[in-house]
Amino acid sequence: MNRLGAMVYDRLVMQRSQDAGLADLRRAALAEARGDVLEIGAGTGLNLPQYPREGITRLVLTEPHAAMARQIEAKRDLAPAPVEVVAAPAEALPFEDASFDTVTGTLVLCEADDPARALDEIARVLRPGGRYLFLEHVRSDDLALARTQDRWAPVWKALAGGCTCNRRTLASIEASGLDVQRHRMGRFPKAPKIVSPLLSGAAVRGDVL
Repeated sequence: MNRLGAMVYDRLVMQRSQDAGLADLRRAALAEARGDVLEIGAGTGLNLPQYPREGITRLVLTEPHAAMARQIEAKRDLAPAPVEVVAAPAEALPFEDASFDTVTGTLVLCEADDPARALDEIARVLRPGGRYLFLEHVRSDDLALARTQDRWAPVWKALAGGCTCNRRTLASIEASGLDVQRHRMGRFPKAPKIVSPLLSGAAVRGDVL
């Protein structure tokens, strides 16, 4: 994303959805974040005020796009812990194995070049028993809507900067070796219908991957 796009992202792209309930959905998705926390694809830092106020000892945000990452600066004071920003894609996290107690990601796997590789990296950097907390728009369980998503996915991807609206993200998380403990489907407020199915949940890393 270019600099201008990043500057208007919060206000022109996300504000209506945030005000209509997306901020609350973020807060619910992140409620179990604890200990050393890594957020992948942090964008402009919209999640920072939604993290729990207690229990987080370290907060690392990765964002590969410099223009987006620069917008995080103004939100640092909204975070519950000091924020470290690292320029890195989800598919190549520059951290040692088993470095984090929690990994979070909201609306990010839709844009990952290789979501399976990204999930492998998430599993790798989690400590045994660590949690991956996610909120992603995904392919619908409703067959008619899923077919519409499939039909429009190439157009949407071109218009929305690489976002793929019809990924089977739950299956991908399960295939990564992470143990999905809970998940639920919801709706992305004030969003086009093809990106409205929203998956939230938590997965845990076992002792062996």
